[in-house]
Amino acid sequence: MSEKHLVCQGALCKCNFGTTPDKLKVLTQSKRYINDKEGSKKLIATHKDLGKTFEKNTFGSCAKMNNNPCQAVVTEWSGYYEKITIEDNGGKALLEDSKATCPVGSKDCITIIDHGQKCEVSSQNLKNADPEVMVELCPFFNLVEEDGLDPYAGDDTYVTL
Repeated sequence: MSEKHLVCQGALCKCNFGTTPDKLKVLTQSKRYINDKEGSKKLIATHKDLGKTFEKNTFGSCAKMNNNPCQAVVTEWSGYYEKITIEDNGGKALLEDSKATCPVGSKDCITIIDHGQKCEVSSQNLKNADPEVMVELCPFFNLVEEDGLDPYAGDDTYVTL
């Protein structure tokens, strides 16, 4: 997969013939989330997400339709990841360089601008972090000291988070 992100609900897409982007909406499954610690927003997008699968279902004015309003419809996805299949819909996971076909536009005229994943740091991430690294990365944070010892003093006692 080599440094490519999986795509999830909320991914920003654009059409080569449209004037504005729209956000992808996953309608084909409701259980498989990615990059979402609460498991409530970021459903994994698959090649089975076809039809009117965008929030507004428009990319603004369509150059192929003499600048009339776009009616965004996906008939096919290409460039998806063959090695991940979502049980719920039998779909293959979309990658950030996957492309969609619109019957008005052309093959692969819809591209993904942003994969939709966002970094969410939890308290567990901080607890698992190396205290020495945290002190280097975040020198201005007021970290809680263990046993009243100074974590900056160079001794072997570290900060508890």
